[in-house]
Amino acid sequence: MKRICLPLLLCIFYLHTLCHAQTHDELIEQVESLEEEISDLRHEFNALEKAIDDLAWQQSMDNIAFVDKVTLTGPPKRVIENPTAQGANNPLKFSAYVFLPKNIDFSKKYPLLVLPHGGVHSNFNTFYQHIVRELMVQEYIVVAPEYRGSTGYGKGFYETIDYGGLEVEDVYSSRNYMLENYDFIDANRVGILGWSHGGLITLHNIFEHPDDYKVAYAGVPVSDLIARMGYKTQRYRELYSADYHIGKSAYEDVDEYRRRSPAWQAHKLQSPLLIHTNTNDGDVNVFEVEHLIKSLKAEDKDFEYEIYEDIPGGHTFDRIDTQKAKEVRLKVYNFLADYLKPNVTFRNVRELQQASYLPR
Repeated sequence: MKRICLPLLLCIFYLHTLCHAQTHDELIEQVESLEEEISDLRHEFNALEKAIDDLAWQQSMDNIAFVDKVTLTGPPKRVIENPTAQGANNPLKFSAYVFLPKNIDFSKKYPLLVLPHGGVHSNFNTFYQHIVRELMVQEYIVVAPEYRGSTGYGKGFYETIDYGGLEVEDVYSSRNYMLENYDFIDANRVGILGWSHGGLITLHNIFEHPDDYKVAYAGVPVSDLIARMGYKTQRYRELYSADYHIGKSAYEDVDEYRRRSPAWQAHKLQSPLLIHTNTNDGDVNVFEVEHLIKSLKAEDKDFEYEIYEDIPGGHTFDRIDTQKAKEVRLKVYNFLADYLKPNVTFRNVRELQQASYLPR
């Protein structure tokens, strides 16, 4: 018997619904039920994809790093439906990847890099594989937290999202976890780097915890949620105003969106910081990052930045595998190395390229 694909079954069910619904209210109810089923299936597929990607992490890093996935805790949920329920205010549990270079000497001290992933709803996947390998060769310890709202952990975890809020504290918790549990990490050499939403989290971490990071890099960082709500689609805006998230639009609570926007918190900067952006970015419009840069300058802050002109790759221009991307990453690594003093540094792109592939 021929197998019928899931999308076709859903279409058949939908057509059946249209033909047999007796009233408008019944039709609406059945369509909403179908949408709920599709949503649940999406989370199941995300979990399967995450499980497969975890295997890919192990395979891709096997010759260069120990890869662990640990469970730790962050603050309680921001939105709690029943605050008096048993365990309702418990700290939120989440996962984090830990990468350790295989050739390190556990009797010595090494610098730590905290690496939050990007995306409103995304996760730390093997898209970052070559970057992590490059960091392993430099003998950094790396923690990559799957903070609240990350995909692949079910609908409940997905709906704990708190973009620009408690996600920041989850990432900070991962930093603290590493220092508490790995005695070969040098507490005086801790940095943080991230792109896009990971860039926003990076900025908020150094703004809120300035004494706990030696240096930071923010690539194409989401910088102004108020402006972002203006140039993004209605569907994108609805992600933020959902009941389980902020619960209000920027129009309804502009101060809350301002609080979550790095460009409006520039006065808090104390840490060494490098910012990169690209004029043809199709996700984070360059004017968001320009607002951040101008705000930091207005506060007379000491930082470094570069605005790249129409570099191929757009939003991911320095995370892909082009020659230009590697040149930019080399600048990032050199900036971080000035403060974190890793045992190995790259003198040129050729060394970076070789290090990405050769086993140690």
